Amino acid sequence: MVNPQPYMRLCYEESACGRGLRVGGAFERSPPRREDHRVAPVRVWQRSSRCPVQPKSAKSLSGLCTMETHTDVLLITANVGSLFDNVGEIQSGWLQEFYATIQRHKPQFIALHFQEVGGKDYMLNMGHAENFFRSIESSGEMKTYDRTCIYVDNQFKAEDRFTALGSMYFIHTSLKDVYQYDFTVKDFKAVSGQSKFVGSLDGVATVEKEKFPKNFWPDFKWSRKGFMRTRWLIHNQGLDLVNVHLFHDASNLIACNSSPSVYSDNRRTALRYVIDRISHSAGSTLPFFLFGDFNFRLDALSLVQDLSTATDVQTVTKDGSNEVEKIIWEEKDNDHKVVLHIETKLFDYLHQSVFRQDNGQALLKYDKEVAAFHDVIREEEIIFPPSYPYSEDYSEPTQYMTTRCPAWCDRVLLSPAAQRLLHRSDDEGDMGVVYNTLGPNICMGDHKPVFLFFSLKTNGF
Repeated sequence: MVNPQPYMRLCYEESACGRGLRVGGAFERSPPRREDHRVAPVRVWQRSSRCPVQPKSAKSLSGLCTMETHTDVLLITANVGSLFDNVGEIQSGWLQEFYATIQRHKPQFIALHFQEVGGKDYMLNMGHAENFFRSIESSGEMKTYDRTCIYVDNQFKAEDRFTALGSMYFIHTSLKDVYQYDFTVKDFKAVSGQSKFVGSLDGVATVEKEKFPKNFWPDFKWSRKGFMRTRWLIHNQGLDLVNVHLFHDASNLIACNSSPSVYSDNRRTALRYVIDRISHSAGSTLPFFLFGDFNFRLDALSLVQDLSTATDVQTVTKDGSNEVEKIIWEEKDNDHKVVLHIETKLFDYLHQSVFRQDNGQALLKYDKEVAAFHDVIREEEIIFPPSYPYSEDYSEPTQYMTTRCPAWCDRVLLSPAAQRLLHRSDDEGDMGVVYNTLGPNICMGDHKPVFLFFSLKTNGF
């Protein structure tokens, strides 16, 4: 009879110090015995050439205490479409702000999630996108990150699968014990060197990518929206990182028709689909971070009603039809000054400063789309102004365009289990958890990137 090869075990372990993921221990590939009741069933099997840790009995495992360690993590989401439509000053300023943020926080693990890679004219601009990624990975500012994993979906000819998503992950030389999940063989593998995948990403084992099904919304144009997931193990703590791009509001006029709008309903359907997919695939459910362009918008119907009090409204229809072309709200006095003017792609409010005053805090009551997921989603407190739609004029970095109502489209959301992994310190010298935008006073394109910096609680031995 051939002796079974030793395996590395990744299992959930419960002890006086709490729960955690543990890698180690050689053992035969057989069902756990009854007396091993304190150790959960094995989640992943990883082949090892030798036994790195002597086998432990169930009794010794149950009493094993792990020491809490912390890993500084920086998560960034950025819709970079306008960077490739306006190559030049915007891209240069964007990169400078990105490097300055890294220098300020000095993270050990960086995750960059991009949406709209290649911009609106992606067939023409995909080359610019490739240069952009190359400039980041080869820059001197990133030389202390000795391991990189890059995924770029740039295969626009594959219409049924193209998402225009890109994800970059950087691991600092000081960070050891980092593993990435292989979705094909269903195990974790140590991360080493540089890996880069550009194309459709079909068959790439360390990433899951999916474009949203067309039948989700047959009445709307099928666009390059979807999600991309990677799974990591950092110092024995597992987590999923998911890059998401949801649907926008195609018409400001339609968005004002109902509360919630038809677009909000579509986004809710898509996000619930993503959460269900990552919760019921790849074996066990791990703490997850969803960060991307969710395209969440303010509840337009109730917002417009509040912005247009004490005004007269005029509805203009297209010639020979009942289709609304524009709606105009005018002051009842003061020479009937126009307060608000809305068209399909125009949202022009007279007092635009309300969106910037006190970082738009008075408008958060209209930000309702995340609330539909209160059972499975958490978010840190928003203290920054709406992240979209900023002017693409380099000289107006804090001005909003009048194309859409400003909103917090770009977010970092996390599961309750993930939020519990954020270390919160009372130490004055500790930066703690930071949730903010990159480049508040720099032109970063129509979207301000949003980041979450924190110390991840991990389990060392």
